[in-house]
Amino acid sequence: MDITAEALEKLTLNIQQEIHVRAPLANTFQALLEQLGPHNEAAEGRPMPMKLEAWPGGRWYRDLGEGNGHFWGVVQAIKKPTLLEISGPLFMSYPAISNLQYRLTDLAGGTLIKFRHYAMGLIPDEDKKNVGTGWSYAHNVLRLRFEKQQKH
Repeated sequence: MDITAEALEKLTLNIQQEIHVRAPLANTFQALLEQLGPHNEAAEGRPMPMKLEAWPGGRWYRDLGEGNGHFWGVVQAIKKPTLLEISGPLFMSYPAISNLQYRLTDLAGGTLIKFRHYAMGLIPDEDKKNVGTGWSYAHNVLRLRFEKQQKH
């Protein structure tokens, strides 16, 4: 069976963003781990603390207590302070798999984060439409958090 480019595009998601942060590389990486973990938040500033076990094979999940929660992914690769890669279903409660990648580079006056979210599966069009906006919101919160930490 041949899969057309149109059919393949319908099954995939590809988001790439760059975040410029006025903070040193090591500080930015540590703040990224905190923001994806206990300081994570959803749209409109709604707290959504997560657990991120920052080692290869470590889980990324939302712990609701008493054995309840949501599994988002597993740390596929980590090279402190330049790479964090996570694979898993993330927020998707349907047949899908994602790969998130944060690559951090030291720049004069700060850090450049190159973010990539690839996903494949039965992803509803509405989610495809909104996920880029969601990542933009999250990355703006990250950037503000990094820069605020630098001022203290």
